[in-house]
Amino acid sequence: MESSAFADTFDAWTDSALEWLSDNGEFLFDLVRTMLEGFYDGILWLLELPPFFVVAVVVAVAGWRLVNGWFGALAGIALVFCSAMGLWPETMSTLALVITATSLALVVGLPIGVVAGFLPALDRLLEPVLDLIQTLPPYIYLLPAIALLGYGPATALVATFVVAMPPAVRLTSLGIRMTPHEFIELGHAIGVTRWQMFFKIRLPFAMPSILAGINQSLMMAFGMVVIAGIVGSGGLGETIYGAIRTLDIAKSIDAAIAIVVLTMVLDRITQSAARLGEGARP
Repeated sequence: MESSAFADTFDAWTDSALEWLSDNGEFLFDLVRTMLEGFYDGILWLLELPPFFVVAVVVAVAGWRLVNGWFGALAGIALVFCSAMGLWPETMSTLALVITATSLALVVGLPIGVVAGFLPALDRLLEPVLDLIQTLPPYIYLLPAIALLGYGPATALVATFVVAMPPAVRLTSLGIRMTPHEFIELGHAIGVTRWQMFFKIRLPFAMPSILAGINQSLMMAFGMVVIAGIVGSGGLGETIYGAIRTLDIAKSIDAAIAIVVLTMVLDRITQSAARLGEGARP
């Protein structure tokens, strides 16, 4: 079979498969879209409930406690600047998308990582799968999601969830495997149960790696929600996409600054939390 004929056959099969899924799983995909958008709307409502200056103060206090006073003050001022640029609703929408997608990625990824840490065979099986997910172009996850879920936040959440999950799985599995053998032998010697072994010995040693995985999942989610602006996800990604289409350079720069602010603030705070977790282990 010639390469062009093979490509045509494969493309036709892919289109038919997506069409079949869309027709026969319409109820399921509608339910998934409703649940995802409901979760996202709830988080967005919580973020938009207080005035912008209250959110800025909360972030400033968190930055002061977890990083230092200078960072806390700069983080608060930077968020006020986002509001001054007229991008506060879009900033909160982006933050809600990131929190929602990352939360879903962690709910799925952390348990898988824990199991993979205990089962080397599963870890070896997951390795090429995670490599594939992380090396494919991010746009590839948007196309089937659009076909099955349509345009909107749900499609952005699914694509971001897929991209954000691998770091959580990898680093959680790594953390579980990093427990020193002498502590495991000590636990066996004093007769601790399996659950006590996990919660009192393995988990404290794994916590810094797990927190690093959470940080990396957040960063991957930020990169994806910007790309997902092309599917009508809302937030700063859609603002940048709209500015590009209309050649509104100033607006795109404003939105890019707001994204940088959000990314740096969450990155530094989660990194500091990871360091605290490392200092708290036995």
